[in-house]
Amino acid sequence: MSHLHPKTSVLLTLAFASTLVLSGCFSADESSHAGTDNRISVAHMQPPRSGLSPLSDDAFKLSRWSAAETLVTLDEAGEALPGLATEWERIDETSWRFQIRQGVTFHNGESMTVDSVVNSLQHASDASPVPRILDGVNLTVVVENNNTIIITTGESDPLLPHRLSSPQLAIFDDSAYSSNGVTPVGTGTGPFKIVNVDGISGATLDRYDEYWGEPALSTGIDVRFVPDGTARAAALRTNEADVVEAIPAGQAASIDQNLLTEVPMPRTNTLYLNTESGPFADPAVRAAAREAIDRAAIVESVYEGRADIAQGLLGPALPYAAGLRDDPEYTKLLASRNEPAKVDGVKITLGTFTDRAELPEVAVILEQQLETAGFEVQQDVREYQYIEADALDGKFDAFILSRATVLDSGDPVAYLASDFTCGGGFSIAQLCTPEVDQAIATASETEAGEDRQKAIMRVEARILGADAAIPLLHERVIQGESSALHHAARDSRERLLITRDTHIDAH
Repeated sequence: MSHLHPKTSVLLTLAFASTLVLSGCFSADESSHAGTDNRISVAHMQPPRSGLSPLSDDAFKLSRWSAAETLVTLDEAGEALPGLATEWERIDETSWRFQIRQGVTFHNGESMTVDSVVNSLQHASDASPVPRILDGVNLTVVVENNNTIIITTGESDPLLPHRLSSPQLAIFDDSAYSSNGVTPVGTGTGPFKIVNVDGISGATLDRYDEYWGEPALSTGIDVRFVPDGTARAAALRTNEADVVEAIPAGQAASIDQNLLTEVPMPRTNTLYLNTESGPFADPAVRAAAREAIDRAAIVESVYEGRADIAQGLLGPALPYAAGLRDDPEYTKLLASRNEPAKVDGVKITLGTFTDRAELPEVAVILEQQLETAGFEVQQDVREYQYIEADALDGKFDAFILSRATVLDSGDPVAYLASDFTCGGGFSIAQLCTPEVDQAIATASETEAGEDRQKAIMRVEARILGADAAIPLLHERVIQGESSALHHAARDSRERLLITRDTHIDAH
């Protein structure tokens, strides 16, 4: 195994109870010190959804701070690289041996040991609900000796190293875990340590000088959560932030184009249909919704052409997807779609959230298109943190979601299992069929390579054939960076943003 220094993949979590709504802007005092003393000011898009729990999607947003690390990282091609594990080998169908990096300390000065690694992974495996990266995995972890651990899965899992790159499986000191949750302050291993969290409005991180790798070039990071897209764009224009997540497409034209980078994303804007209850329990009614939608109109009007029209759930970030849609088995499965019903006055609820500025606009256009086809649409649009639970409980007939498709392991199987199996933890479509479950199980057990890719695309075909989800478009994120900033990560998987190499020019 290679011993090259890995790219940092990081996770943060903190338990707190604040429910303050963010103002969505920087104060004068905050903006005046953006970049001072080589500190980097960051405007994030969304506030924490789950109290910054490492066992939720908050882990991926907060991994961008480089405050904690995982056993394995991924390169740009999705290949597994050493992280806090220096090498690994497969012992048998279900067991792997991992060599744990020596000389690593947590931010509180305690040494990382094989016991602390086992403790972190076991807490994730025992969590309820389990992190979606571990859905159906039945992970067990034991110490073999002072340098190695053995990880066993219930079934054959050829992508276990990739799975362990998920920020939800970052390693923390034992003191992080309590009955109140998981606390990252002083317990991570990354090049930056958390020194303060201000409710759900922001956080402060300082460089960790005892980091096991090369120390960070910047002295720290000042984070603010800014849900309002217009406010984020203004923060970049006025130099209130050095790095800005997700500039809305409608704001991009008003910003110096030299400050913007367009990053193709493995992220699909999808309309999920409730297959379990309500009007869309009828597959013919789902087919009517599918036929009513004009994707090109959404891309041109809402995204101003800065997105790709979706041909399936998986987009251009997975280059094999488009070619395999010509596979005879794929086209055969897709041909099983129901003929659309004629609808007249069918009432449906349509939900989405405000955190991504384009989605409420998408909802307006979809309402128009669906009503033209004979549906009566009632919208429900809120901040994500206030609408997620209802969406997962099946309280909407349709829900528009911007969904990362390879967020967890660099491979879409985890996303497909989470969103479209009977036991999936993120099943907004409420889909439960033996055919889809079996197809996903087959894909998960197939070794990496062309056969796995074909199996994945057959899963897509079965889901599209059931009209459980209607893919609309594949997003490109627009990242803003001040002219003084250097080496911010432009990561299509949204795991990295500020790394040890990121810095700004001295003022």
